[in-house]
Amino acid sequence: MSIGRDSLYNIAGSVAPLALALLTIPFYIEAVGIERYGALAIAWLILGYFGLFDLGLGRATAQRIAALHDSSDEHRARVFWTAALVNIGIGIVGGVLLYFGANYFFRHQFQADPTLIDEALGAVPWLAMAVPIATLTGVASGALQGRKKFLDVNMSTVAGASLFQLFPLAIAYLVGPQLVGLIIAAIIARAIGLGIFLHRTHAHLLKRTLPTIDQSEWIALLKFGGWVTVVSIISPLLVVIDRFFIGALISAIAVTIYTVPFEIVQRISILPRAIAMALFPRMAEASAERAGYLAKRSMLVVNLIVTPVIIAAIFLIRPFLTLWIGKDIADQAGPIAIVLLLGYWANAFGIIPYSRLQAAGRPHVVTLVLLAQLPFYVGAMYWVITSFGLIGAAIVFSVRTAVDFALLHRFSSGAFSMPPMLALCGMLVGSGVAVNLLSQPFSLEWWAIGSGVTIAFIALLAHRIPRELEEMSNQFMPSFVGRHLRYV
Repeated sequence: MSIGRDSLYNIAGSVAPLALALLTIPFYIEAVGIERYGALAIAWLILGYFGLFDLGLGRATAQRIAALHDSSDEHRARVFWTAALVNIGIGIVGGVLLYFGANYFFRHQFQADPTLIDEALGAVPWLAMAVPIATLTGVASGALQGRKKFLDVNMSTVAGASLFQLFPLAIAYLVGPQLVGLIIAAIIARAIGLGIFLHRTHAHLLKRTLPTIDQSEWIALLKFGGWVTVVSIISPLLVVIDRFFIGALISAIAVTIYTVPFEIVQRISILPRAIAMALFPRMAEASAERAGYLAKRSMLVVNLIVTPVIIAAIFLIRPFLTLWIGKDIADQAGPIAIVLLLGYWANAFGIIPYSRLQAAGRPHVVTLVLLAQLPFYVGAMYWVITSFGLIGAAIVFSVRTAVDFALLHRFSSGAFSMPPMLALCGMLVGSGVAVNLLSQPFSLEWWAIGSGVTIAFIALLAHRIPRELEEMSNQFMPSFVGRHLRYV
């Protein structure tokens, strides 16, 4: 199976839930109200965060099963059963921690109507029950990724994500908008999604095997997963802490205003994550030289596709938001979205060295990079939200993603230098952000600088890309159209 075909599966598996989310967000706001939607967004963030409380066993399972590509089916099955059985216990502990943490947040920190706070507190026990479901789903997904069964991974993901979006919305319209009912519906959807994942895992990995814990594999998984665990705790925290601060320091309405553009913009990472997911098992079984080559060429492909999308989005996001959710919210959310686009441009490239380091068995490097950022980021986020509001949060988030990429690239490739093509494209993206923050859509300045940025990007591609494409045309790019570079 080629990298290209697997990447396309991963893209489809991400785009379908995105399209559904874009369609359903206005209906959610209409059905439950803007303040209750903010509370629901916080509840889903909490569930998503604690769903990663699996000691890194999902990622460790993918890496270990990929590394055992020449081993027996029974050996790989023991890896899965060991990870799954240990993970169930870990998920229960995570659920207990979620219960007390979410109770404290909604009771003492969340700024909302008292009735809404009571609803949120009533939903907390159900959120806690969902944690083992989420963590076990991660292990099943990791096992399929390790066997390069990306079609099954993404079909299962789309089915589960669709239920997760639609079932609570149906309950909101048919029964009522109370948070407890919506959360229960979401958990039922998650459980069905887990069942689908386990069915596909059984088909590809577990036939004629019994659940058992292999002590040697347990040690190997925990050795890798221990570092990934810290990443699993810190990485999502770095992504969601802005909204927790906004909910605690401003209001639930402000969470909605910030969350709506964030949910749209973060989907930019679909492409690099799709490529990195397809590359991960291949880099895990490849030599260091080969893995470095795959990473370098992946960043070029990401740049060729993501940068024009980012530039177009920077100029079109405010008109889109106005048409989609109305002028009142769009006027506040538009500048936030523009700044976040710059951050997710940098994040698109950071995903590649992130995966390369973990695939090479160096998860401790990723962990230390994130740990080094955490205290500065938390302090800066608190200060800018209290001083500058929502736009300040978006700026600090974007600066952190740029720092994250620079550090991960340095430690994965051994050099701090930015590839010239990325540096030039970064200048163009930055120019587009600046003009859109300082001018109105469709004004003379907007048209003039937008045209200039577009022409400059096309000229840059015409000058720099031909020799890059010539070098990779018979090696890397064919894999992205599903013809060559087959790494079975």
